[in-house]
Amino acid sequence: MGYGFCVRIRGDMALFTNPAAKAERYTYPDITPSAARGIIESIFWKPGLRYRIDAIQVNNRIRYDSVRRNEVGAVAKLGTIRTAYNHGGALYIDSTAERQQRASVILRDVDYCVWAHFELVREKMQPTDDEKKFYNILLRRLRKGQFHSPAYLGCREFAAVVTLHEGDAPPSYYADTPEQDMGYILYDMEYGQTEAQPVFFHAIMRHGVITPEVAP
Repeated sequence: MGYGFCVRIRGDMALFTNPAAKAERYTYPDITPSAARGIIESIFWKPGLRYRIDAIQVNNRIRYDSVRRNEVGAVAKLGTIRTAYNHGGALYIDSTAERQQRASVILRDVDYCVWAHFELVREKMQPTDDEKKFYNILLRRLRKGQFHSPAYLGCREFAAVVTLHEGDAPPSYYADTPEQDMGYILYDMEYGQTEAQPVFFHAIMRHGVITPEVAP
């Protein structure tokens, strides 16, 4: 295991979409490990390191809300991109024509403590890379509030506040709950030679803490 650390992730709204809900978005009850990893990567990322999520503490009571959001129902097609690249011309999606209004079930007032560590990817490292260097850069960026890209909670309009958490974790709303079944939650996407495959894990929250574990 590489150097460990803890970050606190907070926000007014969050939407960690369950892929089983295709037309209307429905959130998982808590942040997914892949979303937590993506937030940390927005602070500091290099090809030579890989983050692993060790534990997630749910600090606030899980609260749901329903909203209606405007989404764009189209994506840029590869053929259109190639034509614009080779022959010129405008390349865009008409957001007004492609706009769709969809209902979403979101989370309100979320607050998580996420414990993680990183591992080195030796084949992608530079000669000057090492664990201590990466660890010091990550801590410095977290303390100063620096980031490569804005962190968000599932959707880009739901901004996240990310800080380095040092010391004891705040008390969880579920600290007195011995065990709560959260169901199967997306762990991460596994990229093979053909296409990406989702990997899930059975999330059990014990005293407010979820330990992501994928069966071998």
